[in-house]
Amino acid sequence: MTKEVVSISPNQDLLDVKHIYEKKKWHHHIPVLEKDKLVGMVSLVDFMYHIAGAGIDDDHEVYKTLKVKDIMTPNPFYLTTKSSVEDVAKVLSTQYYRAVPILEDDKLVGIVSTADIINYYLNNTL
Repeated sequence: MTKEVVSISPNQDLLDVKHIYEKKKWHHHIPVLEKDKLVGMVSLVDFMYHIAGAGIDDDHEVYKTLKVKDIMTPNPFYLTTKSSVEDVAKVLSTQYYRAVPILEDDKLVGIVSTADIINYYLNNTL
C-alpha cells in the first residue's frame, strides 16, 4: 500500500491533475478529498477523455476552466484497513478497478494499485 497518497480537491483546476500525471512512475488513480473525506477518484482515462485535443501546453483553456469535480467519479469504491491483501486482490482482479483507496475511520490512509498487489505476491511467494 502506498501510504503517502497524493490527493486533490474537487475545486482544483485540471492543470493540477496534469502536473500530477506528468510525474515519473505515476500509475494509479488520484483520490479526491473534501474536508478530509473521500468524495471521488480521477483516473488517467477520466483525465484524457476530458482533455482530448488540449495537448501538453499548460496555457490551454481546458486546464483552467474544468475543475476536478467536472471529471471525477463520485462516491468511489474503497476498502478499510480491516481488509486483507486477498480482499484487495479479489477487487482488483475484477478488472473494474486499477487502484483501491484504503480508509481508516473515514480517513484516507493509503491506496493499493494492481502493481502493489503483484509486487506483494512476487515478494512473498518466491
